[in-house]
This record gives sequence, C-alpha cells and structure tokens, in this order.
Amino acid sequence: MQKTYLVLGLGIFGSSAAKELSKYGQDVIAIDRDMTCVERVQEFVSHAVCCDFTDIDELKSAGVAEANAAIIATGSHLEESILAIMNLKQLGIPFVLAKAKNKKYGEIMKKIGADKVVLPEKEAGVRMAKTLLAWNVIDLMDIDNDYSIMEIKIPSSWTGKSLIELDLRNKLGMNVLGIREGESHNLGINPDPNYRFKANDAVLVIAEKTIFSHYDELVKEKVF
Repeated sequence: MQKTYLVLGLGIFGSSAAKELSKYGQDVIAIDRDMTCVERVQEFVSHAVCCDFTDIDELKSAGVAEANAAIIATGSHLEESILAIMNLKQLGIPFVLAKAKNKKYGEIMKKIGADKVVLPEKEAGVRMAKTLLAWNVIDLMDIDNDYSIMEIKIPSSWTGKSLIELDLRNKLGMNVLGIREGESHNLGINPDPNYRFKANDAVLVIAEKTIFSHYDELVKEKVF
C-alpha cells in the first residue's frame, strides 16, 4: 500500500532515503531550504519543496499534514531538528524518525517527541566492523540481541554439495534464507534443498551471532 513520506533535509542521508522510498513506489515529499538540494531530488520524488521546515506555517503550505511518516535528516543542527520534530508532531504526523549527530542529541530528540532516532555514522561503523570479523561476509544485520542475518560467500568446501548434504541447520543452527547464484544481482528466496552450490555462489543465512563471529575459523577447521 502506498504511503506518503516526508524527508526534511536533502543532504546525502536525506536524498538517499528519498530516492530509496521513491524506488519502492511511495509518495515522497522532499523538503530543504536550499534550492540546489531540492532540484537534485525533484526528478525522482513526488513533490520537492524549497521551504524552511522549522517554520510550521511553511510546512503547512507544503502540504505535509497528511503524511504517514517523516524523516528528519539534519542531525548536525540540533535546534533545527528539535523545531522540526515539534512542528511535525503538532501537525499530527504519526511517526517521526530523526537523524542524530551523537547519542546526546538523540536522547534530546526522543524527549521532545521523535519516535525513533538513528545514528548513521555509528551504525555504519559497527556494521563495517562486524563484516570484517569474517572476510567472506558480504553484509550483516542484527535482528535482536542473539541473532543476525548475514550474506556470505560460500567456502570452497561447499562447491558441488547440496543444502541437504551440508546439513547446516543441525550442524551449526544456521538457516539458509536464500541463494545468490554466481554474479547474479537476484537473490532466490526459499532455495531448493537439492540445489548444488557453484564456486561463486553466496547465501543469505540467519544464525546466532556467535556463529558469525567465528565463521572464518569454522571454515578453516572444515566444520562444513
């Protein structure tokens, strides 16, 4: 179902969010006080507006009141973010996500009404560090305190073997969600358990975090 999203602040973070939401067919209203930034996104969003989102009257004129959610992407300027959060909540926006420069800024934003706060630089650093724990890791995402989803290049010992033969669920508690064949950009979900791996394949798996942190060691020890 199509929803309407506001993106306030069109730097790298904001414009990337606006473009991604638009790519999935959502209605995006992108706002910035810099016309250059507005012009940069207007070709792929539903509506691009040059206005001051710290001014509630200008936000009203931009037609934002019916939005389902908003992203405040100007985390470096605390005063602007605070005013934007307050304005959006006053206008009745159900969900407001705010980008924060640091943890302290984030705490303040939550106290004045932000439903969710993200620290992109911190989160990117943590994610990068986790992928470096295993050289074959392509991407990794925590889903709770105990489990993560990870895309990994298969070790050479898997080549020619099927999921049934590898028996990853029983041996490691590793559940395979999908297979990316060779250099394909398409990920096949719910893979055939009889599929035999090829040398350049990758798999999307879910497992306990402890498995991922020792993945390289497990490969070297030929646990598979």
